[in-house]
Amino acid sequence: MEAKGFAELGIDPFFTARLGERDIRVPTEIQKRVIPRLLAGENLIFRSATGTGKTFAYLLPLVQAFLSSPVTGEERPDGGEKPGAWPRVLVCAPTYELCSQIKHEADFLLSGLAPLKAGLIIGSANMDRQIEGLKRDKPELIVGNPGRLLRIARMGKLKLGRIRALVLDEGDRLVSDELLEETRQLADALGQDRLSLACSATMAPKSRERLLPLLGGRAGNEETADTEILRERICHWALYSEERRKIGILRSFIAAAGVKKALVFISRGDQVLNIVSQLQYHHISAAGLYRDMDKQKRKAALENFRAGRIGLLVSSDLAARGLDIPGISHVIALDTGEDPQAYQHRAGRTGRAGRQGIMVSIGDEEELRRLARLEKKLGITVYPKVLYGGQVLDPQD
Repeated sequence: MEAKGFAELGIDPFFTARLGERDIRVPTEIQKRVIPRLLAGENLIFRSATGTGKTFAYLLPLVQAFLSSPVTGEERPDGGEKPGAWPRVLVCAPTYELCSQIKHEADFLLSGLAPLKAGLIIGSANMDRQIEGLKRDKPELIVGNPGRLLRIARMGKLKLGRIRALVLDEGDRLVSDELLEETRQLADALGQDRLSLACSATMAPKSRERLLPLLGGRAGNEETADTEILRERICHWALYSEERRKIGILRSFIAAAGVKKALVFISRGDQVLNIVSQLQYHHISAAGLYRDMDKQKRKAALENFRAGRIGLLVSSDLAARGLDIPGISHVIALDTGEDPQAYQHRAGRTGRAGRQGIMVSIGDEEELRRLARLEKKLGITVYPKVLYGGQVLDPQD
């Protein structure tokens, strides 16, 4: 019989009550599949579309299995060693934003489980402060990116020998040509007696091949259909525009559709600030996000967008990787490529947590032909729209 709630999946009442505080009561499809297998101690590679609850799919069973002994009253697996003497769970992710989001969710689950804490170890942050935080808080769950984790571990300030569980979130990105060696060295620094898993919204066969040795050479597989969310929760629109008029069409669409919170994509990071400046010139509150952006400016842009102080966040694809911000009503693409996975990553920033969303592609003739090909590959329906009289209309209206 299909599990109806988290309790039926084996999740402790403490955590089901905690999820209830966010009105999360019914597990998603990927959570139904993944949680029991991780509680059973199985290595796993799993793939599910953006917005389907992957973070809680692994955090819930790992926190319960390795960190929650003070709540359940069970004997600690190390025989009672002082909490925090060694971290037990290590979560690796490729970007500052994704690491921060995972840490936020871990803090939520661990709230009330003192002295258990989560730590954040990321590049571009002050390393002395991170080391001091490790010494002070002794976190049993650590979230970070592989380069900074390796550096601090090699300084002898982070003990990795007793890690009981390793998570590679956005595993395909962590084994890209750019990050593979650092990820491999980090995995090699851990003990072999550990649970290992990797997850992402996309997972090419090459990525699976690279991940498997890092997970101990064996791992089960789970995945859910990407097109379910694309078809059921997201409406797909297309607006024609010549290249030179795209920003003007963007401004007109924002006004006509009454957009309050939207993520705007452009593939070229060097165009982000140009688009932002043009929007701001026309008194549209906007900020930009691009790959090599100053960390403090990046943090400010995201916080202002989350809080609703700005309505539009313009981002390159790489900068938005792993971004999870609630309440985005529209995703607007100012260019369209051939890759179905890239379209899924963009569209998946809306239609989250059971809400409906709109994906809008603004393109010229060639880009709309690409969009038509993506429409067939992804099994979605794209509705053409026109702007007329300050409204968004169907072409026949």
